[in-house]
Amino acid sequence: MARTRLYRSGNLVLEDFPVDDISEHLGDPSSVVWLDLYRPESAEFAMVGEEFGIHQLALEDARHQGQRPKLDRYRTHEFLSAYAVSIAADSAELSTHEIAVFLTRQALITIRQDDRFPIEDVVARWDQSPDLAGHGVGFLLHGLLDQVVDGHFDAVQALDDRVEELEGLLFEEGRQQIRTVHRRLYTLRKSLVRLRRVVLPMREVVNTLMRPGMNVVTDALVPYYQDVYDHVLRAGEQTESLRDMLESAMETNLSAQSNRMNLIMKKVTSWAAIIAVPTAITGFYGQNLPYPGFSHESGFIASTAAIVFLSVLLYVVFKRKDWL
Repeated sequence: MARTRLYRSGNLVLEDFPVDDISEHLGDPSSVVWLDLYRPESAEFAMVGEEFGIHQLALEDARHQGQRPKLDRYRTHEFLSAYAVSIAADSAELSTHEIAVFLTRQALITIRQDDRFPIEDVVARWDQSPDLAGHGVGFLLHGLLDQVVDGHFDAVQALDDRVEELEGLLFEEGRQQIRTVHRRLYTLRKSLVRLRRVVLPMREVVNTLMRPGMNVVTDALVPYYQDVYDHVLRAGEQTESLRDMLESAMETNLSAQSNRMNLIMKKVTSWAAIIAVPTAITGFYGQNLPYPGFSHESGFIASTAAIVFLSVLLYVVFKRKDWL
């Protein structure tokens, strides 16, 4: 499935035209083409390589998912790999959506294997800034990166909210509550690790694109790319801050578990001490030899009184020490 757009002299003049017409449009130096391929077949990859002169290694990277965010330079084009992210509304689970991008002097080619990548939002950003369309491929790439990086920032904010919610549950009692905290901590930690792998490399990607020798970002687009770069830095810094917060929450959870265990041990020890009193007394009076009160009612009364008195005394002592 392919989608196309044609810009000429900074104006959108054609959309969803046949892929076979790309060569004709690229003959005009003022033309810029966007080609989007969703789950392309081998024949489509071969067409892209032949039509735009894409290096075989770049085609292989685009064909196979799991590339790290990066920017590779070739003689006639650049290859960029990036990830959009999203957070599930009912959990902290992070989803990543990969996109591969080829940059040439007159074309932006996007390769998607995941239909959840927000390509429609990217197109909407292009349509919201028609005055920048005259800057060619740099304009198209800015809209794409702006959408991706804003998604990173939103994901960081969402995870930050989830961590704050979790902090409020750390000291609540109840077996089900403890299980919920453990499950959320594991999910948050897993999502944060995946997010860091996506967010942190983007700093180098955007910084490389802004270098003068790349010839992608025109002088007029520098402030816009600088804004994207600032968002990348903020997302990276907040990701690191979020990792510290999550580590603190995990340590607090471990401390809370230790405190609960100590409280349980104190209660068990206190009750064991109380139970030991009647056990010791009845064991003493169970000896097969004469003792004060042997075979008399007074012996039973004395042993019972001793059991009650010492048990109550221990209970009061442990209660005052907050062991019970």
